[in-house]
Amino acid sequence: MVRLRFFSPVFLTSLTIWRCLVVAACAPATRPSAGALDTPRHHTVTGMKMLELGKAAEAKRAFELALELDPKYSQAHAGLGVCRAYTDNVKAASDSLQKAGRYAKTNEDRLVLYTSRIRVLTVTRTDKNWHEQARNEFDEAVRLAASYAPAYYFMGLADKAALAFDAAGRMFSKVLDLKSDYTAEADAQWRFIQKVVRAMPGTQTGKQIALVEALSRADTAALLMEELKIDVLYKKRTPQTFDSSFKDPDTASRSAAKEKSSAADIADHPLKMDIEGILALGVRGLENYSDGNFHPSERVSRAAFAMMMEDILMKVTGDSALSTRFIGTNSPFPDLRGDLPYFNAVMAVTTRGIMEPADMATGEFAPLGPVAGVDALLIIRRMKQELKFD
Repeated sequence: MVRLRFFSPVFLTSLTIWRCLVVAACAPATRPSAGALDTPRHHTVTGMKMLELGKAAEAKRAFELALELDPKYSQAHAGLGVCRAYTDNVKAASDSLQKAGRYAKTNEDRLVLYTSRIRVLTVTRTDKNWHEQARNEFDEAVRLAASYAPAYYFMGLADKAALAFDAAGRMFSKVLDLKSDYTAEADAQWRFIQKVVRAMPGTQTGKQIALVEALSRADTAALLMEELKIDVLYKKRTPQTFDSSFKDPDTASRSAAKEKSSAADIADHPLKMDIEGILALGVRGLENYSDGNFHPSERVSRAAFAMMMEDILMKVTGDSALSTRFIGTNSPFPDLRGDLPYFNAVMAVTTRGIMEPADMATGEFAPLGPVAGVDALLIIRRMKQELKFD
């Protein structure tokens, strides 16, 4: 016969208390609030502001402070996920977003989660379908709140990163129409997209370089080869010369080797073919250095870019006098002396409208400043128009 055992109320109460203590011991420790503004929401808002300022470390600390007060605060987990994506910690970013999804209770939590997922996907791009996934997150956000400006803004950044410039322009325009969050940022992005559209990059390389803030020598070589199609331009427009004089075999061999222009430091460079194409054509300002290297990562200045454009103009038009045409003339630029070696080149391209002052308000040319990718595309577009080559 089975005997039933009954436990006393005191024992059951003790067991319940013990279980609660075990659960409490396993739960994440929280700290007491130190003041009226020491709240999860305040720290999360601060963290989001720090993210917009590009201060990932400060943002991360703010989100951590929020989670110390409430380990289940969804929006802080979402913000921490974005921080971790910016520091290339993809696994940790994913973990934070999963927690944000697990603890999301309100529509506001979900909207922050959706936009944070868009941001993380845009930064990491670890999956080939990242852009489609970002679009799905955007659809979820606007289904929940059709006028939620952050969703449009961050989807615009995703479209821009995916080189879908028309779609990006529509997203930034929508943010401006909503007149809510991210208006100033969207305005700057919309203006940038309009420059890209005007430049009309015709190749994938051109579209990618449009996003580059400061062109390198390798970027410039790729643009001249793929967007300007300088090899085709030279073949069609420059006079061909033939050397029919006799050369002994050794001399002919050395000449042939010389024509195969390359550099030791571009052997594994992804733009090697473009660089070698430029070296073979001999564009002034994009030659090898005296050490025999090309220095592909070196930044190109606006003055150097002007000299390249002048060289192309002279070779295509056959106007060799262009190289000295403006020597001795007064400089219209407050930051450019007439005795500088690149003064003539700057004048040659600015008088034709191929290049413009860096600052239209002050008239400064900024000769040593960088060349942004989108500006280089516009310059090449104008060069094509000048040469009637498209």
